[in-house]
Amino acid sequence: MLRIHVGHSYFLRFDPKQWERGKPYPPLATIQVAALLRQMGHAVSLFDAMLADGVDDFEASLRTTRPDLVVLYEDNFNFLTKMCLGRMREAACQMIAAARAGGARVIVAGSDASDHPDAFLAAGAHAVLLGEGIAALVALVERLQRNEADDDWAAGLGGVATLLDGQIRLTRLGALPPDPRLVGHPAWDLIDVERYRALWQERHGYFSLNMAASRGCPFRCHWCAKPIWGNHYNQRSAEDVAAEMSYLKRTFRPDHVWLADDIFGFRVDWVMQFAAQLHAADGPVPFTIQTRADLISERMAAALGEAGCAEAWIGAESGSQRVLDAMNKGTKVADLVTARTRLGAHGIRVGFFIQLGYLGEQLADLLATRELIAQAAPDDIGVSVSYPLPGTKFYEQVKAQLGAKTHWQDSGDLAMMFRGAYDSDFYRRVRDLLHEQVAIQQAAPAEQAGRGAALDAQWDALIACEGAHRNRNATSLPSVPTRHIALPLY
Repeated sequence: MLRIHVGHSYFLRFDPKQWERGKPYPPLATIQVAALLRQMGHAVSLFDAMLADGVDDFEASLRTTRPDLVVLYEDNFNFLTKMCLGRMREAACQMIAAARAGGARVIVAGSDASDHPDAFLAAGAHAVLLGEGIAALVALVERLQRNEADDDWAAGLGGVATLLDGQIRLTRLGALPPDPRLVGHPAWDLIDVERYRALWQERHGYFSLNMAASRGCPFRCHWCAKPIWGNHYNQRSAEDVAAEMSYLKRTFRPDHVWLADDIFGFRVDWVMQFAAQLHAADGPVPFTIQTRADLISERMAAALGEAGCAEAWIGAESGSQRVLDAMNKGTKVADLVTARTRLGAHGIRVGFFIQLGYLGEQLADLLATRELIAQAAPDDIGVSVSYPLPGTKFYEQVKAQLGAKTHWQDSGDLAMMFRGAYDSDFYRRVRDLLHEQVAIQQAAPAEQAGRGAALDAQWDALIACEGAHRNRNATSLPSVPTRHIALPLY
C-alpha cells in the first residue's frame, strides 16, 4: 500500500476575477482519481487548492501526509484549466518542487501538462500523463508499489512523458475514449464541503455543488481543444447520474447543482429517463447545464424542465453565420433564437457564451452579435475573446504570431494573443456594451428607455473610432471547407 497525496493547482485566490465572482466548485476530476486510487487499496489524501491560501498550504500538507507519491491531477471539468493560466502553472511547478524536496515521486496530469509536458518535467515531475491518462496512472502506481520505479519508470507505456538522460521521452496514444474506470461517485468525503458552503452562502445566499453525467464532446469546433478526451463522448446511465444527485441532496443539502458536462444530456430519451429516475427517488435539485442550440428540440426543452433544469448555457459564440461557419460550429443563428424561446417557455433561464475576435470577424459580424442578443434576449451572457488553445485548428492557424504571450495569466486577462481585426481594448469595450445591453433588457421598463439611449450613444462613439483600434495586418481567415455534424433532434 502506498501513501498517495492527490491534488491540483487551481487556487481560486490566484485568479482575481474568479475570486470576486465567488462561485468555487470542488475539483471533480481530481476526486474521481482519488476514489480510483483508493479502490486500488492505497492510503489516499487530498490537497484541494481551490480555497487554499497558496502553495505554503500544500507544503504543510506534505509534512502531515509524508506521501510516497504525489499526483497532481487537474480538474478537467473546470473549463479554466483548458486555458493553461500562467499563474496556475507557476503554482504547479512550485508544488512539484516541494513534493520532490519531500522525497515523493510526482505524476502530473491536465490540459497544460498534456500540451507542454516539458515545463512540468523541467520543474521536477517524474512523469506527465498525456490526455486523461488513467491507464498509464494505474500502471505507474502498480510499478511503484512493486519497487520498479527507476529512471526508466515509464518504459513501454504509451501516453506518458518522462525525462531520460536529460531528454524528453514522449509517446502519445492518440484520441482514446474516456476511461470507464472513472464512472462512479468521486471521493466526496475528502472535500471540506462546509468551507465551500460558507463561501457560497456569504457571497450568494445559496449553496451549489457540481457533478458530471458525461465526459467529452463529439463536435469539432475549430477553436475548442480536446487534449483530455478527444472527440469522444462517454455518457453514464441516467439511473447512475440520478442516484448521485440524490446522494448529494441527502448528504450535503445543496440548493443547486452545476452539471459540468461539455454537453449535457445529448439525447432527449436519456434526459427523460433521468427525470423519471429523479422523481422516483427524492426529486431533483435545481441544476444548470451547458448545451448546444441545435439539441434543443421541443421535446428536449420539456424534458429538461421536467428534470429540474433551472438554467442552460448555450455556446452561441456569434450572431454572424459567417463566423459560425468559420468556426465549424455546425449551428445556425436562427437555432439560437429558437432554443432560447423553447427553454424560456419551460421556465429555464438561458445564458449565451459569446466569443469575440475570431479569425475573419469584422465590425458587421460584431454588430450581428449585438443584434442576436437584442433579438434572443438571453438572461445572461459570458463574453471572451478567441483564445488559441494548443491542439486546435485555430491554434495552428495563429501559433506563429503568439510570441512570448502564449496564455493568459488569469481569467480576467482578456488579451488578444494573435492579430485579430481589433486590439484588446476594443474587444473589452464591446464586451462591456454587450453586458450593459443584457442588463437593460433585464431592467424594469421605466429604466429601459433612458439607459437604452445612453447605450446607443456609446455604441455610436465606439463605432466612430473603430478605425483607431483596427489592426492593419489582421490575420485573414483561410478559405477552408468546413464540416458539420448532422444530429437527430429526437
